[in-house]
Amino acid sequence: MNDIRRTILWVVFGFSLVLLWDQWQIHNGHKATFFPQPVTAKSPSDSAAPALTPLASGVPVASAPAAVAGVAQVPGTPAAPAAAAPRDRIEVATDVLKLTFDTEGGSLVRTELGQHADMADHSKPFVLLDESRDRVYVAQTGLIGAANGVAYATHKTPMSFSGQRTLKEGQNELTVRFESADIGGLKLVKTYTLQRGSYAIQVKHEVTNTGATAVSPQLYVQLVRDGNKPAGESSFYSTFTGPAIYTEAKKYHKVEFSDIEKNKIDIDKTSDKGYVAMVQHYFVSAWLLADGVARENFIRKVDTNLYAVGMITPIADVAPGKSKSIEATLLAGPQEEKQLEALATGLDLVKDYGWLAILAKPLFWLLDKLFGILNNWGWSIMALVLLLKIAFYWLNAKAYASMAKMKSINPRIMDMRERLKDSPQQMQQEMMKIYREEKVNPMGGCFPIMIQIPVFIALYWVLLSTVEMRNAPWVGWIHDLSAPDPYFILPVVMTLSTMLQTALNPAPPDPMQAKMMWIMPLMFSVMFFFFPAGLVLYWITNNILSIAQQWVINTRMGVPPQFNLPKFK
Repeated sequence: MNDIRRTILWVVFGFSLVLLWDQWQIHNGHKATFFPQPVTAKSPSDSAAPALTPLASGVPVASAPAAVAGVAQVPGTPAAPAAAAPRDRIEVATDVLKLTFDTEGGSLVRTELGQHADMADHSKPFVLLDESRDRVYVAQTGLIGAANGVAYATHKTPMSFSGQRTLKEGQNELTVRFESADIGGLKLVKTYTLQRGSYAIQVKHEVTNTGATAVSPQLYVQLVRDGNKPAGESSFYSTFTGPAIYTEAKKYHKVEFSDIEKNKIDIDKTSDKGYVAMVQHYFVSAWLLADGVARENFIRKVDTNLYAVGMITPIADVAPGKSKSIEATLLAGPQEEKQLEALATGLDLVKDYGWLAILAKPLFWLLDKLFGILNNWGWSIMALVLLLKIAFYWLNAKAYASMAKMKSINPRIMDMRERLKDSPQQMQQEMMKIYREEKVNPMGGCFPIMIQIPVFIALYWVLLSTVEMRNAPWVGWIHDLSAPDPYFILPVVMTLSTMLQTALNPAPPDPMQAKMMWIMPLMFSVMFFFFPAGLVLYWITNNILSIAQQWVINTRMGVPPQFNLPKFK
C-alpha cells in the first residue's frame, strides 16, 4: 500500500492492540470492559468482620481495623456499648455539596454534587458516595489499638451531632461535630469543616483520655465501596473504577477489584506521604494526611463485592485528662485538575492519562487556556485541533506531497501491473524501478503522519477524562460533549468526511487493498456512533482540516483532486 490509507490501517491496528490487551486483562481475571455484569452490593449492616492479618509494619492483629462497613469490632474484643441516642441521618449543605452523615460513627454516607447533573436524569444532582439498597460507597474513620477486652470508638459507635446544617449567604465556612461517649477510656470528637466552593473537607479527630493511664491509640481512615461499575458507564471504551494509592516510592498505583479478590495487592504498606483514593470516571474520593505523618496503607476485601482502602496512623501517647488531635482531609468530588494539583502532590494523577501523560497534560493546559478565551468547550476542541494542524503543517505537507507524487504515477503503476500480472517477481522489480526513476518513497506519506499519532491519542484521552466536558454544551442539539450525539448527526458527518478523505487518496493498485481501504475506515467510523460527542467533534475537525490541506497541496503540485470511488466487483 502506498497512500494515506496505510495510516488508517496503522490506527486500526493500534486500536486492535488496545482491544487485545483488554481481552488479555479479562482473561487474567479483570472485570470485563464490554457489558460487565452488575453485582448487587451488600448493605453495610449485613456485613460481618472478616479474619484479619497483621500489617507489614508489625501492627498486631487485634489492633488492625476490620476495614469493614458493617462491623469494626476486632477479633476477641467486645462491641462498643450502645448509646441512648437513636441512630439518625444528618443532612448538611454547602453551595457545591449536599452531604449526609450517619450518627453511627459520624460517617459520611452520601454526597450530592449540585453542580454536576446525573447522567440519566439531568434534573437530579450527581451522587458520588451513597449507602442504599443498590450501592455502598462511604467514608469512615475510627480508633483502634485498645488492649484485649477493650474497644475504642469506631465507625460503628453511636455519636451525638452538633453544628450547622446549611452554609448561609455570606458565610464561607461550615462546621459539624460528632462526639462519642466515653468508650474504653477515650472520647472521640470528629469535626468536619466545609469551605464554600470546595469539595475538600477538613476532618479533625480529637482524642481525650478519660482514664487513669496513658494510652496510644491509632486512627484509621478508610473508603468502602462495592465493586460495581458506576451507573451509565460506557461499554465501548474502558475507564478505571477502584482503589488507588500514591506514595513517594511507587507513585500512583491502581488496584483492580479482581486483584483484591486474588490477593494480588502490591502496594507500599508504609509511608509518610501520599494518599488513598477510590477512583471512577470523572470523579474521585480520597483521604489525605499531612506530609511527614507516618501511616500504614491497606487495601482489603471486606465482604462479598465490598472493598476498602485506607490508612492507619498512630496518635502519640495521650496522658490522663489530656487531649490530642490529628487532621485529615477528605475529598469527594470531580477530577478537576487544577484543584487536585493544589490539594496534594500526585493527586492530579487520579485523572489518568496513562502512558501518554507527558503529552496529555500540556494538551489539557492548552485546551483549558482556549476555553478561558472562547468560553465553550466545543469551540475550544476545534481551536485546539486547528493549532495542532498548524504545528504539524510541514509534516503533513510532506506526507501529502508524497501522496500527490504517488497519485501522479499511479496510472503508470496500474498499467505495469496489468502487463506483468502473471510475473509477480518481475512486477515488483519494475515497481521499484519506477519509484527510483520518479524519486518517490512509498512510505513517504506514512512516516510524517505516524509521528503525530501519539499526540492525537493523547488528545483522545484528554477529552475522554476531562470532567469539564461532562454536561458541557456546544451548539444546538449537543447539550453534553461527554455523551453520544442523541441524533447521530456528528457520527454521520464524521463517516462522510472519512469517506471523502478516502476518495481523495489514490486507489491502491491491488484490488483487495483497494476494497480494504474503504471497508476498514467505515468499520472504524461505526465506533464513533457510541463515542462522546466531544471526541467525534475533534475527529471531524481533524478530518476536514486534513482534506483541505490535501486539496491545496495536490492542486499546487499540479495533481488535480479527483474522487476514487470504490469498486467492489
